[in-house]
Amino acid sequence: MRAAALRGALGFLTRIPVGRSEAAWEAFSRAPWTFPVVGYLVGGLVALPLLLPAPAPTVALAFPLAVYAVTGITHLDGVADLGDAAVVHGEPERRREVLKDSALGVGGTVALVAVVLGLATAAFGLVEAATAAGAPGVRDRLGVAVGVVVAAEVGAKAATATLVCVGDAAHEGLGSALTEGATAGSALPVLALAAPAALLAWPRLLPGAAALLAALATAELLRRWARRRLGGVSGDALGATTELARVAALHAGVIAWTRF
Repeated sequence: MRAAALRGALGFLTRIPVGRSEAAWEAFSRAPWTFPVVGYLVGGLVALPLLLPAPAPTVALAFPLAVYAVTGITHLDGVADLGDAAVVHGEPERRREVLKDSALGVGGTVALVAVVLGLATAAFGLVEAATAAGAPGVRDRLGVAVGVVVAAEVGAKAATATLVCVGDAAHEGLGSALTEGATAGSALPVLALAAPAALLAWPRLLPGAAALLAALATAELLRRWARRRLGGVSGDALGATTELARVAALHAGVIAWTRF
């Protein structure tokens, strides 16, 4: 069952061609703990551009491409839909109607640009910090940069899983399919599996911890917003949580590394 759940998590959270069966999906939908586990793998893969012998602007371009090559763009649809819903006035029912509209509005466009730009600028900041002129130990500092990326990815996945565990679905759909089998207690294994990611930027402790905490804080903010504005969690809200938590975590890691 655990192996099936992990296969399902890989199939749902990445473009890796495994875990696409109905049985794998069913196992995954009842196992929020698989989110952070997959985060470690995804984080390691998307961090590879930081090791390229290329200038920071080139890495900044390569990093978002790597993220979406590994994870796909499905969650970006949630960002776009929530961006459009956020600028709509009215009751939660009106905003939920906007979520179902396939047309991309101004709010969704701005949200998408902000997320992709956030990834690129975070990568730029990490490379600049790792290769700063005159600073000793470039290899060690690249290790810190990679650790921040992995911690951010684990944090983003853990943030989404936590929202699955503590959120209430706004309506039937992907959100309810994941939340109905989870309880607040299901978040404990998620957090336990994600916690070691705070140490991945060793010997620096603050950047990894800041990335993890920023991701979880993002999930809490989105949970409150979704409850107030949408009536609860939806599949779009979960997808947007992954994307926004990743960006928040990366920038928190960069700030904690370069300013403290």
